Amino acid sequence: MIAAWTDFHFIRPWALMAIPLALAIGWYFQRSADPLRGWRQQMDRGLLDALTQNQHDVASWRRYGWLVIAIVASLAVAGPTWQRMANPFAKDAPPLVILLSASDSMAAIDVSPNPLDRAKIKIDDLANRRAGDPLGLIAYAGSAHVVLPPTEDTAVVADMAAEVSPDIMPVPGNRLDLAIPAAVELLNAFDGAGSLLVVADRIDVDPQAVAESHQKAGRPLIQFLAMSPPGTAADPSIKDVAKALRATVQVDSVDDSDIDAVIAQSNRRSAATTDGQTERWEEFGYWLTPVITLMVALGFRRQQAAGR
Repeated sequence: MIAAWTDFHFIRPWALMAIPLALAIGWYFQRSADPLRGWRQQMDRGLLDALTQNQHDVASWRRYGWLVIAIVASLAVAGPTWQRMANPFAKDAPPLVILLSASDSMAAIDVSPNPLDRAKIKIDDLANRRAGDPLGLIAYAGSAHVVLPPTEDTAVVADMAAEVSPDIMPVPGNRLDLAIPAAVELLNAFDGAGSLLVVADRIDVDPQAVAESHQKAGRPLIQFLAMSPPGTAADPSIKDVAKALRATVQVDSVDDSDIDAVIAQSNRRSAATTDGQTERWEEFGYWLTPVITLMVALGFRRQQAAGR
């Protein structure tokens, strides 16, 4: 109990400013709206009170009843609280948008399976691991195209990724700088929350150009999954761009360690958790709503009874 009183506060304390305003208005009307003020100077007070008993009750309610209602309503709006509750949004995973490179080098036939085929396998693994969590897909080459906006049906994302190839891209190339703003537009539907995952074997755009594109897009959280030949490090071009963006790089692995790292990084930042808070203060102001309703009903009843 002591701890509860220690934690007692108002979520919206600015609403309490309405209380002195209500008191000031009530005082003003009490001074200026007394219909018996002239009679009080000419008539015995006891006799005047006896003759105006019902009217006095109604007048008292009009003066003080609505003032009390205004004060109680201000307290309710201010949001009294003294304990925390679990944030219902804290466990919502932020959306992740995959930027899949469909450049010619991804489909090279000198290595089997080629980088694009291995990328599709990794995307399928990622989709299974993120089942129910928003996952989107953009394919890019010389231009960037939305394949799917973030959806909880991650299996569809894996199915669509399986159909991506350089042959279906209208413009050949490797323009990651065009894919980043397209992905951020998808995240805007989630109030900007979420992150990007670039799946590529190399990046042929100058790191500074990618950095400028990333900055103009609002610097979203971004990471790279490098589809390098088995047993080799990420291509230097990916490392250079990642350094310019201050991004992390994971290298395609034979186990799930790369996917584990990608998921951990993508869940690190989430605007859907109300600035990372896993708990929030529980609202108790609504418990005053029945009190306000009862007082209003009582006030109308008194006025109706006095008018009969």
